[in-house]
Amino acid sequence: MLLLLAAAFSAPAQAQSDPSSQAGNSPSNGEKAPPVPWRDASHESPGAVAGATAAARDAAKAPAKDALKAANDTPKVADDVRKDTPAITINPHRGLKMDVDLALINATVTDPYNRLVTGLDPDNFRVFEDNVEQEIVSFSSEDVPISIGVIFDYSGSMANKAAKAREAAIQFFKTANPQDEFFLVSFNERAELTSEFTNSVEDLQSRMLLTSPKGRTALLDAIYLGLSEMRSAHNAKRALLILSDGGDNHSRYNEGDIKRLVKEADTQLYAIGIFDPVGYRNRTLEEGNGPSLLSEVTELTGGRVFPVEKLEDLPDIASKIGMELRNQYVLGYHPSNKTHDARWRKVKIKLRAPRGLPPLTVYNKTGYYAPSH
Repeated sequence: MLLLLAAAFSAPAQAQSDPSSQAGNSPSNGEKAPPVPWRDASHESPGAVAGATAAARDAAKAPAKDALKAANDTPKVADDVRKDTPAITINPHRGLKMDVDLALINATVTDPYNRLVTGLDPDNFRVFEDNVEQEIVSFSSEDVPISIGVIFDYSGSMANKAAKAREAAIQFFKTANPQDEFFLVSFNERAELTSEFTNSVEDLQSRMLLTSPKGRTALLDAIYLGLSEMRSAHNAKRALLILSDGGDNHSRYNEGDIKRLVKEADTQLYAIGIFDPVGYRNRTLEEGNGPSLLSEVTELTGGRVFPVEKLEDLPDIASKIGMELRNQYVLGYHPSNKTHDARWRKVKIKLRAPRGLPPLTVYNKTGYYAPSH
């Protein structure tokens, strides 16, 4: 998530660890690699990850309480009282606007085997905006409630894939936390909101069984509808999960329209690309363009596509995406460029991998629009 507390942000990317920080860190042939100082969360249960997160959160609370006690023990002077202002009631479902801009960006880190890397520290990250390094002022890796929209392809090209795709969606729902909320958009030649936001996974599952695959494919319209529905989300962290073969042949919106909208939205997009084997993929133009369309749209948001050619792999991949959403780093910085000119700002994250680790890869949005005033 890339968020400006005084305005809305957006955009893609994937960058490898800063090569200069890796020099001399990889063990030479024949040497035994040192112990790996991170946790691979991709095979852990959600309960184990949540337990580790809760322990870290409790440890972080102690110094904050001490600081608050010290502040309360400090006697007030007359000048302090004169500057006090009435308390403001904050709606927890609305953003808090502040005088100082703070950019928040989600980052996912993986190793060469595409496994999640957790346990990194702020010193392992460097953030650049328009090629100018920024000071990281906030850092967290907490599992927070998420608002998620599932975009489900029921077009005719999914006829032999829909059953496994439903199974994958159900597996994804199993990674949910009680505070998460979901909605469902189904599409063939037209996109429709099958279910508004709900906490009931059972209701979503039953609604998914009511539709049978047929007709043409309006994927871009479905993404537009999903991003529109996301405006009513109650959680700050937001994501869309697309289950589709990626082809589009019946949308009113074009690819350029959706890319502009995605760059402005504060929502990560992930996709499970249920592609036909390469030899059969170019039967139609839209089917041939499906993989690249999904890749380009998701990478704009810091998400990515997980391609699937074996239908039996679908549930495991859906579960992996759910785990990834719950094991991201959130980096915050005050942009050094204070100009409110509504221009695009490029953001890049580089990694200083801990000594002895292999090259790591980071996925994040690659930019946002500065506020206009």
